[in-house]
Amino acid sequence: MNDVMSYLPTLLRGLGMSFLLLLALVAIGTPLAFLLAVAQRSRFSGIRWIAIAFIEIARGIPSLILLYLVYFGLPSVNLSLSSFTAAAIGLGINYAGYVSETVKSGLDAVPRGQTEAAAALGLGRGNVTRFVTIPQSVRIITPPFLSWIIVYFQTTSIAFAIAVPELMSAAYSVANANFQYLTLFIIAGLLYAIISIPGSQLTSVLERKRSR
Repeated sequence: MNDVMSYLPTLLRGLGMSFLLLLALVAIGTPLAFLLAVAQRSRFSGIRWIAIAFIEIARGIPSLILLYLVYFGLPSVNLSLSSFTAAAIGLGINYAGYVSETVKSGLDAVPRGQTEAAAALGLGRGNVTRFVTIPQSVRIITPPFLSWIIVYFQTTSIAFAIAVPELMSAAYSVANANFQYLTLFIIAGLLYAIISIPGSQLTSVLERKRSR
């Protein structure tokens, strides 16, 4: 127990970095997901196909490879990023690819009568999307949106591969020093679970309330 307590400060700092990375990737990925979802509903086929192609690439490439492409690939075109920034961008792109489908489903779930009524009042297509469709879809997509956030909180652990000092990296660093790999990885797993399990329960509660 004394050993565990001595490890905790380092692991908790890593956990804090995991939260910062999560906030950064969500801040990048969420607007991009909404943009892609709206683009898929565009009346212009070129815009639709560009959005679909981006989504398929973002989802089709493993997130670890996206991290490598951003962190190790961009310097070849004279654009070097910190490991944290590269992780936020790479995971944010991957996140946007998946969440955009959730957003699109929420937009499609808004009753057609709502948009027709807004159009009858003289709102243009853009304003209908901005003031009618998106606000109503947010309530619909909140539970699955939170589920994706939990998934990507766990996914931040792969940022260890490009030396972001998040929770997994902190656990590995301490384990390298004292060879207590099993203990450190169990503690790291428990810290992820302590955050993820209540988040999943909250998501379930919101889903039941939305259904009612």
